[in-house]
Amino acid sequence: MRKSPILSKRLVKLSLGIMSVIFVLGIASSTSGADWPQWRGPNRDGISSETGWLGNWPAAGPKILWKKEIGRGFATISVSNGRAYTMGNTAKSKSDANQKDVVFCFDADTGREIWNYPYECSLLPRNHEGGPCATPTVSGQRVYTFSKQGHVHCLDAATGKKIWARNLQKEEGLKPPTWHFAGSPTIHGDLVLLNAGAGGAALDKSTGKTIWKSAGVGAGYSTPVIANLNGKEIAGLFVKKDFICVDPKNGKQLLKFPWKTSYDINSADPIFSGNTVFISSGYGTGGAVLKITGNQCSEVWRNKEMRNQCNSSLLWQGHIYGFDGQVGGRGILKCIDYNTGQTRWERKGLGTGSLMLADNKLIILSEKGKLVIAEATPAGYKPLRQAQILTGKCWTMPVLANGKIYARNATGTLVCVDPKGS
Repeated sequence: MRKSPILSKRLVKLSLGIMSVIFVLGIASSTSGADWPQWRGPNRDGISSETGWLGNWPAAGPKILWKKEIGRGFATISVSNGRAYTMGNTAKSKSDANQKDVVFCFDADTGREIWNYPYECSLLPRNHEGGPCATPTVSGQRVYTFSKQGHVHCLDAATGKKIWARNLQKEEGLKPPTWHFAGSPTIHGDLVLLNAGAGGAALDKSTGKTIWKSAGVGAGYSTPVIANLNGKEIAGLFVKKDFICVDPKNGKQLLKFPWKTSYDINSADPIFSGNTVFISSGYGTGGAVLKITGNQCSEVWRNKEMRNQCNSSLLWQGHIYGFDGQVGGRGILKCIDYNTGQTRWERKGLGTGSLMLADNKLIILSEKGKLVIAEATPAGYKPLRQAQILTGKCWTMPVLANGKIYARNATGTLVCVDPKGS
C-alpha cells in the first residue's frame, strides 16, 4: 500500500523536528554556563563549574565580541544576571585634573553600557599605571566596590543608583598600605568584609554601618577568604607581616602566623583545604602549606617553588597551579604538588600572568595579553588553544562566564571573546 505524498511530507517534517529537538537538547546537556559575581568566582577559589565552553578557534584566534575602554586599573570583571561589572580611573597620569574612579555596568553579551558611576579618587600610580585594584562584588541586587583610597560603595546592580557610601580612611582612620587598598569586598551573611586595618574590617551590607574594625595601620593586599575549620567559620587574610584568621562576626583574631615579605607585599589570597592552608608571596619569599590546629599553625612544607607576587594560585585535584616570580617578564607558570611542594612541571615565556580554571582546563592570560587554554594536569604543560587578544601590561585575571571570556589590560582596554570559536 502506497503512502500519500502529503503523509510522507508530514512524516519528514516530524522527523526533522524531533532531530532538531534532540540536537538542541544534546547541546544543552553538554554545555553549562555560570555567573562569576566576584573576585575569584562564586567560591572565591578561581574555579568555575562551567562546562562545554571551548570550541575550535579559527587561525586568527577567537572572535572578539565586543571591546571597551574603561580607564586605568587592575580590577577584573564580575558577571551576574546578564551584566558585567568592572572599574577604571579616568586619569592617564598623576598630574591630570579631576581624577575619578568609574564603576561600569555593561550588557554581558553585547557590551552595551547600561550605567556608570563616577566618584573622585586619585589615580595613585606607583611602579604601575595606577587605578583601582579591587574587583566589584555582586550580591543579590547590589554591587559593592572598594577604592585604593578607602571608598566603599554600595550601588543598585540594575541602575547604578547609590544606596550608601563610606570612606574608611577618613571616617574610621584605617590607613592604606604603601600601594593602597587592593583587596576586593567579601560578602558574608549580612557583612561586607574588607582587608583594611591591621586585622580587617566589617560593615553592615545593608546600611554601611561599621560592625567591627581593627587597628588603623597594617593592611595587606589580599581579599578575605571564608573557610570552615572544625565546624567554625573563619575569615583568612594576609595583612602587612602576617597570615591571620579572624572571626568574621566580630573580628576577634583566632590565629596568626608570621609571614614577612619585602615591602610588606602580601597579595595572594590564602587557599584552604580541610585543616590546611596554602600561602605564598613574591620577592623571593616563596610558599608554604600550613596545618591549622586550634589557634596554632605548623608548617607541612615551605620552599621557594611558588612565589606569587601579584595574583593568586589555584588548587585543583591535589596540585597548585600559578605563576612563580616577579612581574616584568620573569615569571614562570608552574604546577606543584600540594602535599609536598615539589614542582611537577614549569613553563617559561608567559611572564607573570594570571589564571583561572573551568572544566579541567586552565584559562591563562599572559603578562603581555596572550590567552592560553591548557589542560589542568600534573603530567605536563599541555596547551590546547592560544591567541593574542590584548597588548600592553596584563596583570589582571581573565574571567569565563556563561560561555564568554573577559580580559583587560592596565591602560583600560577590556575585551569579551568567544572561546567556542567556529
